Amino acid sequence: MKLTTSLVLAASLVAFSGVASADGKKTYDTKCFTCHASGVANAPKFGDKAAWAPRIATGMDALLAVSLKGKGAMPPKGTCMDCSDEDMKAAIQYMVDAAK
Repeated sequence: MKLTTSLVLAASLVAFSGVASADGKKTYDTKCFTCHASGVANAPKFGDKAAWAPRIATGMDALLAVSLKGKGAMPPKGTCMDCSDEDMKAAIQYMVDAAK
């Protein structure tokens, strides 16, 4: 029984991560791409492993904190004021996954 519960939980997490990826892509495609596609104001470009590596090394909590508060030329939430923290986290995860 314990194994079955673990398998169900694992399947749920996999399903959820797929949803998060789709939502992350949508947020990126509608908001984040404006700066991250071309590197506006030194934003790390989408898929640029070298630019993202030191940021990824700080961990998801640090990446989320920076995105929520802003840094340098990046305003809080990267101007996605209608994005929830979950939307932001999904978009970050989408960009991180592309840079691995």
